[in-house]
Amino acid sequence: MTTKPQLSFWQIWNMCFGFLGIQFGFALQNANVSRIFQTLGASVDDIPILWIAAPLTGLLVQPVVGYLSDRTWTGLGRRRPYFLVGAVLTTLALFAMPNSPTLWVAAGLLWIMDASINISMEPFRAFVGDQLPAKQRPLGYTLQSFFIGIGAVVASMLPWILAKCGVSNVAEPGAIPDTVKYAFYFGGLVLFVAVGWTVVSTREYPPEALKGFDGQPSSEQPLDKSRARSSGLKWLVAGVLLGAGVAFWQLEKELYLLAAGVGLYGLALLLLSLRSGRGMFSTIMTDLYQMPEAMRRLAVVQFFSWFALFAMWIYTTSAVTGIHFGTTDPSSAAYNDGANWVGVLFAAYNGFAAVAALIIPLMVKAWGLRVAHLVNVCLGAAGLISIVLIKDPDWLLLSMVGVGFAWASILSLPYALLSDSLPAEKMGIYMGIFNFFIVIPQLLAASVLGFMLKSFFGNQPVYALVIGGVSLVIAGLCVLRVQDGSAAPEGALAGSK
Repeated sequence: MTTKPQLSFWQIWNMCFGFLGIQFGFALQNANVSRIFQTLGASVDDIPILWIAAPLTGLLVQPVVGYLSDRTWTGLGRRRPYFLVGAVLTTLALFAMPNSPTLWVAAGLLWIMDASINISMEPFRAFVGDQLPAKQRPLGYTLQSFFIGIGAVVASMLPWILAKCGVSNVAEPGAIPDTVKYAFYFGGLVLFVAVGWTVVSTREYPPEALKGFDGQPSSEQPLDKSRARSSGLKWLVAGVLLGAGVAFWQLEKELYLLAAGVGLYGLALLLLSLRSGRGMFSTIMTDLYQMPEAMRRLAVVQFFSWFALFAMWIYTTSAVTGIHFGTTDPSSAAYNDGANWVGVLFAAYNGFAAVAALIIPLMVKAWGLRVAHLVNVCLGAAGLISIVLIKDPDWLLLSMVGVGFAWASILSLPYALLSDSLPAEKMGIYMGIFNFFIVIPQLLAASVLGFMLKSFFGNQPVYALVIGGVSLVIAGLCVLRVQDGSAAPEGALAGSK
């Protein structure tokens, strides 16, 4: 066999079903962790740095898992062992998180939870590339977006639903309400069952079969060590100068994280230029430094898209409770009502994303992948910016329509543009590296958003959402620079409804 056979719709459905559970855990985290942190004593100023665990674990875990899974073959296959291990660990973290006795225990559990989610999530992206021929990959990514939307709708609304059913939504100061606790318990169970279904209902091609399929791009290019050394020195010097500037002008301490990241990347390139052989470090850094051109341009698109999303996840709770519910006291009934409404809003944008997953293929058919993505992220920008203008919290549901279209598009169209440029034997590691451009903007957001709000916006959280809206517009303009090198993926996506 030299060509991958097309799979049936239900086979692709089973492949992607695990994403329902992964997003269940991810949505509970996004909608409730800021609430848990504030309940345990964190100030609004502290929340971004506490959230730093989430993107940092993705930065470290995903490329390592991608590298390892590319080289794994067991009785469970290549990617499925990682699905299963990540699901078990995430379930345990979900059970523990709402019982955190202190703020620092909660922060540590966020680290564990996000690392565990990443262990499962990263191989799912590579799984689509492994199993599907090029014409069906967009269908796989679209179905993943659909399950992400459905899972997040239910998960985000759980505390609100439980409160409507009579479960207590308030607790003593410093204690997590029962609505949040039971939501996390149920979410852990759903995650384990959904991922388990994908593990038991799918099979994988062995490595020798993947190598035999035709039409795979070449993966190896020699590294120009002198150029890598020069780039490394420039990045290292930039990081040192940035750190010195933060110290000299006594800027926000979170900016040291940005300086450290810039400097460490330069140091990593310098080490790469001095090493021989192809171990895990050298392989990851070489593939990062020499990524395909389509991936390089899409990295910019992802950067601005995920900066906006992280701003939304961090600051929506404090923005809505402060402006639309008139309180910043986490122990008050008004605050908890507002926090529950944020859960409903997050459920709404994910529900609209599930609907958008059915509409986006028609947009792609009419306008192409790039223009469709531009339109969708601009709708998201309008949704985020409108939050500062809308006074009635019920009307914030309208804002979530645009956010939902942007979310569905961000989770599918960049992958449809990228998938054909990746070699089969490195699908895992390149998907892990692509995650850098999801994680790095989140680290940047955690580093600079607090500084920007204090310096320019009177420390008002809602303006972080405005900044996010502007970032989405930039992402949409940048996607026009990406070469759509194949009509096949676009046509396949258009027919994937």
